[in-house]
Amino acid sequence: MKLSATTFRHGLNLWPPFLATGVHVTDLTDDWRHARVELRLRPWNRNAVGTHFGGSLFAMTDPFWMLLVMRSLGPDYYVWDRSATIDFRKPGRGVVHARFDLDEPTVAMLREATLGGDKVLHWFETPVYDAGGETVAVVRKQIYVRRKPGR
Repeated sequence: MKLSATTFRHGLNLWPPFLATGVHVTDLTDDWRHARVELRLRPWNRNAVGTHFGGSLFAMTDPFWMLLVMRSLGPDYYVWDRSATIDFRKPGRGVVHARFDLDEPTVAMLREATLGGDKVLHWFETPVYDAGGETVAVVRKQIYVRRKPGR
C-alpha cells in the first residue's frame, strides 16, 4: 500500500529526526514534484553563537530530492543519495525554509539516460532562505538513478 503525499508529509513531521530538530514539512504535493520545508530557531537547534546549527540546516534538506525522484520515476528504478555538500552563506536566524521543485524535463532526462541500464548521477541544488528571502545556505545533493534490470 502506497501512502498519499499528505499522509507521508504528516509522518515526516512526526519522524523523530525531524520532530527533534524542529523541521516541519509544510507542503508535499500529490504528484510528488514539490516540497517545502521550514526550520524554526529553537533552543535545541541553536549553535554556540545562537544561530541555526548547520546539521539542522542540512537535515531539513536531506531526504527530499531522493524521495521526489523515487516517487516520480516509480518502482522500476533504483534511486539513492550519493553525495552532498553544504555551503553556508550567512548566519540563519528565525524561520528558514527550502523548496524542492522537480520538473518534467528532469524526470524525462533521467528516464532517457537510464534506458540502457546505465546509472546516472545527477546534482540538485537547494538554497535555504531566511524570512527576508536571503540565502542562508546552499545544499547540493547528488542522486544516483538506475533502471532495474528487466524493467
